[in-house]
Amino acid sequence: MNVYERWLFPPLLDLVMRQGQLEKYRRDAVAAAAGRVLEIGVGSGLNLSFYGEQVEIVIGIDPSFPLLAKARRHADAANIQVRLIQASATAIPLADNTIDTIVMTWTLCSIPEPLAALREMQRVLRPGGKLFFVEHGLSPEPRVERWQRRLTPFWRKVAGGCHLDRKIDDLMRAAGLELTEVRNEYADGPRVMTYMYAGSARSKA
Repeated sequence: MNVYERWLFPPLLDLVMRQGQLEKYRRDAVAAAAGRVLEIGVGSGLNLSFYGEQVEIVIGIDPSFPLLAKARRHADAANIQVRLIQASATAIPLADNTIDTIVMTWTLCSIPEPLAALREMQRVLRPGGKLFFVEHGLSPEPRVERWQRRLTPFWRKVAGGCHLDRKIDDLMRAAGLELTEVRNEYADGPRVMTYMYAGSARSKA
C-alpha cells in the first residue's frame, strides 16, 4: 500500500461517502440489523448512528487504520456497543456461526478477492443469518457497461481498488448466498459509477 492509498485516499473517501443522497441507502441497509452485527468495510463509521436498540453489538472491520480512527469518534457517540478491528474481509478474525447480521455498504467493489470475502461472511454468519447490502456495480445498459469496463483499470488505481464493473448479485450467488431481495436503480451522478444493487441475502448453511 503506497502513501496515497494509506494516507491521502482515506480522507477523500470519507468526504465522498458523506454525500446526502447516500443516507437513505445507508438507513435502509442498517434498518433490519439485529443481534450481533458485523459491518464489513466500516470505513469512517458513517453507518453507526443508524443502528437501533435491537442491536447487541456492532463489530466493524476495515483494513484502513486512518478510517478506523475516524470511526472511533462515531463509535463513541453511538448508542450501541461498538468494537472496531483492523482486518480484511477475506480473513475475518471471528469464529464460525457467531454473527446474526452482516451489513455491507459500498464495500464489495474494492475488495481484491470478492468471492473469498463473501465465503468468509458465510462462515461467520449463523445458519439463516442475513446480509444487508448496498453496492454499486455493473449496469445492464450495454453502452454504460462498455464504459465501466474501459474505465475500471484506471479507476482502480485512483479509487482504492474500486471496480465499476462487478455484477454484485452474480458474485453473491457464486459464493453460495441466497438472495432474498435485490433492488436496482441509478442514483444521481455519472451512470458508470451510480448503478446500485441494494437488498438482502442469507446464508444457506
